[in-house]
Amino acid sequence: MLTLLLLLSLEPARVELAGDWQIRVNDALISIPPPAWVAVVAERYEPLPLFNAKAGGWVRGAQARGVKAQETTSPYLIDPESFVLRAGPSSSDKVFTPGADYRLDPAWGTFGRLEGGAIAPTQAVYASYRHAQMRLDAVVESAGKIQLRTGTPSPAAPQLPALTAGERHLASIYLPRRIDRLSSNNLFPVLETAYPEQQISPSPTLTRLIRRLAAGGPIRILAWGDSVTDGVYLPSPADRWQEQFVHRLSARYPQAKIELITEAWGGRNTGSYLAEPPGSPHNYAEKVLTPKPDLIISEFVNDLRLTPEELDTRYSKLLADFQQIGAEWIILTPHYILPEWMNLTREKDIDDDPRPFVAAKRRFAAAHGLGLADAAARYGRLWRQGIPHMSLMSNGINHPNPFGQRIFADALMALFP
Repeated sequence: MLTLLLLLSLEPARVELAGDWQIRVNDALISIPPPAWVAVVAERYEPLPLFNAKAGGWVRGAQARGVKAQETTSPYLIDPESFVLRAGPSSSDKVFTPGADYRLDPAWGTFGRLEGGAIAPTQAVYASYRHAQMRLDAVVESAGKIQLRTGTPSPAAPQLPALTAGERHLASIYLPRRIDRLSSNNLFPVLETAYPEQQISPSPTLTRLIRRLAAGGPIRILAWGDSVTDGVYLPSPADRWQEQFVHRLSARYPQAKIELITEAWGGRNTGSYLAEPPGSPHNYAEKVLTPKPDLIISEFVNDLRLTPEELDTRYSKLLADFQQIGAEWIILTPHYILPEWMNLTREKDIDDDPRPFVAAKRRFAAAHGLGLADAAARYGRLWRQGIPHMSLMSNGINHPNPFGQRIFADALMALFP
């Protein structure tokens, strides 16, 4: 505890630009290695699918392997000017013509053949190109000296290099895409070492649930959401937010008998469930209401297209249904995702979530006395800890890694003092 208090009281380091690839940290001048280009030569693809301009950028065609993240590609890493597609692996083999034979998505690094072009549906093609990688460096104070520790380049979710005991993390240097020089948006001074927890008074409904937990339960919890809740992309099911939460809740209430049910559907939202007919694997009444959970926790970043009015109407129906079966409801606010999808131009100075549906979720929970696990508020302050939120997205878009999943569990545990 004393160490934590000392860290919280330390003055943040002064971090500023000193050149295209130099920064000044307090009085130390530090050179930052520019991102290295990675050359890919004669990467084989067979067969090459047709380019689908109507699909999401990461699935418009074949995915260039150098920029492949999880099931997607990371945007803005490939150098489109370097991309060459040939009929064979040799530099003397036929070169296909962009716009006539194939098309490349210059942001996402996906490519496909065009109807009427020279690429046959079943033939192999060979792609050569260069690409950058993401990187997250750490400026640390070690034995009284300020030094740079370079992170490992990665096509997605770059991790900070490890610190050893006694070292202080002063700042992160974030290289998320192709850049020619550093800007202030690449500099992440560590302003706080943890999220500033606040005392949250449980809602009346959660107070009753807490009493049941303290008395030993039993409690049935239903985690309901999209691919973030499904978590099939994670290293282990135990990494999912709901598993982390129930594990910690069980430790807090060791006498309680807690049962966890997960109902999740990747790429869908609450409306998708409501539209499914009886007998469907994801029919709302059968999969969400019929199990009669004591607590429903909903996570749906895919509700982001709902207007505040639509969300209020939709969630009012859900609330009425949950009340009818005697279930309490905690609404999770979503994580931060690809900045462009949030109308953001950076990953720092973003405490306030700009998405209207997030504000609508907060208002709805407050108006109806529901528990609100505000993960969005925690994601919005990650930059203050020197953590760009996209460094937690394993698919380069919107899939939080195990640490990112833990933030949901942190938000939930704050409701159970």
